[in-house]
Amino acid sequence: MQTVLITGGSGLVGQELSKMLINKGFKVIILSRNKNSSNNNIQYAQWDIKKQTIDLKALQEADFIIHLAGAGVVDKKWTESYKKEILLSRTESSKLIIDALSKNPNKVKAIISASAIGWYGPDKKNDYSFSETDAPDNNFLGETCRLWEESVDPATKIGIRVCKLRTGIVLTKKGGALREFIKPIKMGIAGILGRGNQIISWIHIEDLCRMFIHCMENDQLQGSYNAVAPSPVSNKTLTISLAKLLKGIFFIPVHVPVFILKLMMGQRSIEILKSTTVSCEKIKKTGFVFYYPTIDAALKNIFLK
Repeated sequence: MQTVLITGGSGLVGQELSKMLINKGFKVIILSRNKNSSNNNIQYAQWDIKKQTIDLKALQEADFIIHLAGAGVVDKKWTESYKKEILLSRTESSKLIIDALSKNPNKVKAIISASAIGWYGPDKKNDYSFSETDAPDNNFLGETCRLWEESVDPATKIGIRVCKLRTGIVLTKKGGALREFIKPIKMGIAGILGRGNQIISWIHIEDLCRMFIHCMENDQLQGSYNAVAPSPVSNKTLTISLAKLLKGIFFIPVHVPVFILKLMMGQRSIEILKSTTVSCEKIKKTGFVFYYPTIDAALKNIFLK
């Protein structure tokens, strides 16, 4: 039985991924700031990013590391202190892991790290999809993603394979973006953000977890891959599709003005209103097959299964 050490294992993706790994026969250890009791399926080990301490026994037991840790990008207002936390929670956690690996005997074969399509910034021209060769945007999230990915790369110098998944909007009914879309729909209002023509590059949570495992199990994969479905959609299309699925014809489309979003969200509204069309061709060429390639297939699975 091979062991997978997961950072950020208590989040939406981490929880789903842990279940999937256990079902595939892996042993899972989750790194946590708190001392959690282990059960038959999942063990917990302690680490402290600020103190740069980590349970070396857990690290040395790992065959693979899946690195998901990082403060939520839209969870809080983007004050300068929180923007710093968003960055350091990612880069300092990588530093802790790689420093410990470089200084201690281990059997880690690969690190599969989360990244984000915030790397890319807004669409610049029609009929163009961002690919992994595009340079990072020079805004806050672009720079954060660049430093995030660079913080994992030193593992290659000690012979550990590194993959980075630039993740789009993750769709699951357990939380995340869909939860915010659903709130007004429950009251019969389909809240379209701004004009609604901004493109959303999304991925079903099951496909995302499968992609992490795909990168982990295929030792020829390395570098960055876009973790998005093959069919990005506009904000309006996603909102109306979701409203029809949940309410039938009993909803009213309402455009939420841009100035209201800016008042409510501050700098974070840039991300909500940004159009980013991202290609998944590179990961598809590795043999990865999406279970949910279209928004209708994804939403039906999430809400009707």
